[in-house]
Amino acid sequence: MITFISPYQAVAFNKISNSIFRSAFSGILNETREKIEKIISNPSGPDFDNTIEALEHSLTNLKRFELIFFNINAAETNKELQQLAQEISPQLSSFYNDITLNEALFNKVKTVYDRRHGLSLSVEARKLLEETYEGFIRNGASLDSETKKEFREVTRELSLLSLKFEENLLDETNAFQLHLTREEDLAGLPDFVIEAAAIEARDRNLPGWVFTLKMPSYTAFMKYADNRKLRERLYRAYNSRGFQNNKRDNQELVKRIANLRLKKANLLGYDTYARYVLEKRMAETPERVNTFLNELLQASKLFALKEYAELQQFARNLGADFELQRWDWPYFAEKLKKERLNINDELTKPYFRLEKVEKSIFDLVYKLYGLRFILKNDLPVYHPEVKAYEVIDESGRFMAVLYLDYFPREGKQGGAWMTNYLEQYRKDSEDIRPHVSLVFNFTKPAGAKPSLLTYEEFRTFLHEFGHALHSILSECTYWSLSGTSVYRDFVELPSQIMENWGEEKEWLSEVAIHYETGEKMPDDMIDKLIKSRNFHNGYAFVRQLSFGLNDMAWHSITKPYEGSVIEFERKAVKPAEYFPVVDGCCVSTAFHHIFGGGYAAGYYGYKWAEVLDADAFELFKKHGIFNRKTALLFREHILSRGGTEHPMELYKRFRGREPSVRALLERSGLINNAL
Repeated sequence: MITFISPYQAVAFNKISNSIFRSAFSGILNETREKIEKIISNPSGPDFDNTIEALEHSLTNLKRFELIFFNINAAETNKELQQLAQEISPQLSSFYNDITLNEALFNKVKTVYDRRHGLSLSVEARKLLEETYEGFIRNGASLDSETKKEFREVTRELSLLSLKFEENLLDETNAFQLHLTREEDLAGLPDFVIEAAAIEARDRNLPGWVFTLKMPSYTAFMKYADNRKLRERLYRAYNSRGFQNNKRDNQELVKRIANLRLKKANLLGYDTYARYVLEKRMAETPERVNTFLNELLQASKLFALKEYAELQQFARNLGADFELQRWDWPYFAEKLKKERLNINDELTKPYFRLEKVEKSIFDLVYKLYGLRFILKNDLPVYHPEVKAYEVIDESGRFMAVLYLDYFPREGKQGGAWMTNYLEQYRKDSEDIRPHVSLVFNFTKPAGAKPSLLTYEEFRTFLHEFGHALHSILSECTYWSLSGTSVYRDFVELPSQIMENWGEEKEWLSEVAIHYETGEKMPDDMIDKLIKSRNFHNGYAFVRQLSFGLNDMAWHSITKPYEGSVIEFERKAVKPAEYFPVVDGCCVSTAFHHIFGGGYAAGYYGYKWAEVLDADAFELFKKHGIFNRKTALLFREHILSRGGTEHPMELYKRFRGREPSVRALLERSGLINNAL
């Protein structure tokens, strides 16, 4: 079995193996079945305690196993673990179907739900009752027996396909390397990029330099490399992942996942999967999402077109006798930004040493919420590079365990994310505190040089730390409602609001300290850095909106799609396009947020939450960005409440009104074209 160590009941990662996962899963599944059967066979009449609350608590051990297993599979996987995931995932799907499709259990839940108006329940208990009942309905409890069989098969297959999509994507990412041996091919690349590439080559027992499709390597090469042909090669490699008609191809998986999601929605009485999903989101309907996306597109596309024309002329002035392609944009945009603002990553990275950024974020969180972070070298971790912290408040109360995992590895998915190894909840008067993990892919230290972050990586750290706070500061009773267990288009508010401090000179002057000289970043450089956030914001908006349009298109189909994936994608994103089409490239086959992760029919939520965070941060700006009273309001009404109430009610309680899109457009410099 999986073992845990005192005093926090943290995972004993040093005692975990693939074989232990296999045996632990079998034992926990049987244990959970027995608990469910006791609820079903209880001769007493169903009530909130013996049915709803008992069902909630019966699942906690299994849910914790899932968190541990699938988190490690994402951050430190291997082929055996991936195979085990393919075995476990359908069993989990079948087990949860056994719960929601069990007629006797559903009748007990329905009995309690039908009596809800006569029950004396807390706000959170009432929400748990509603979510439990609706969860049964949305997972097929009211279907007839034949339709239930279909539903089982659909959900089982979906659980496998998403895993396979992610495995293919990771394998595609790891399979590519750009191996260079000629120094002239390094022209334009800063020393820090070259040093990292040399270390990558050495780690692979190769001469010269190696660039990969991992973010620190890929983005740096695309920004700085003078060799246009090599930029194109790297771009095509990154944007053709899963689209190469090889054994790792994701095209059929994309269609199959989209079609099965449609079938699932149809079985439940919805015309599209998007309508099914959005019923439990702040946006509520596909029509409202599409209106939102199109309004933002109208507000930003003219800016993007203007930026494109300006960059094309700038490139021509530098001797470019070609039409700008997608692999040219980062390169010439970086040069234009340097010319206009005299700012770039090479200038700013020395001021964002990872260890100093970490400490500064810890200090910021103390100012706002009174939290302290204590490094615990005696806590086991799942990889030697991972650090574990105890989180306590000002009174000394234990609040959480926090794991920080910074650097790329072969067994780690790309990107950055926050997850939990244990959620916060209460049982028998005991407050179980969360175990939170932040996973990144930052540039590794290069020789004697420490890990230095780009400004975007710095903001990514802030973003994910906001998610962590949503979990750390949770004060809920039930696991399924605590922390980040909120509507998907609300979950990004706590993360994105944290990014705002990264644009505030008052705080940046404390953070940005040169790692060699110890000098603060000059005021004029900070001003330029803040100003640079709106550089090519039209481009950034339209790019993000194109992802949202693509997502909504795949999940708004009303009949199974068997055509070309790339033709479908191009039609979906056409309103947001202004670059020449690049044959052989496809976003959908590597779009892990929607085909591997949990953002299906929800990618718009990043922009939706930007509206919320821009509007919410105005209150911090009004009273002072370190104002403890404002922070405590945000903690009380947003961070601590999880999914215990509708998010709009929580937001209005914090802000005093509904959010306005104007704050986002003003902050982004796009107000002139706003509706």
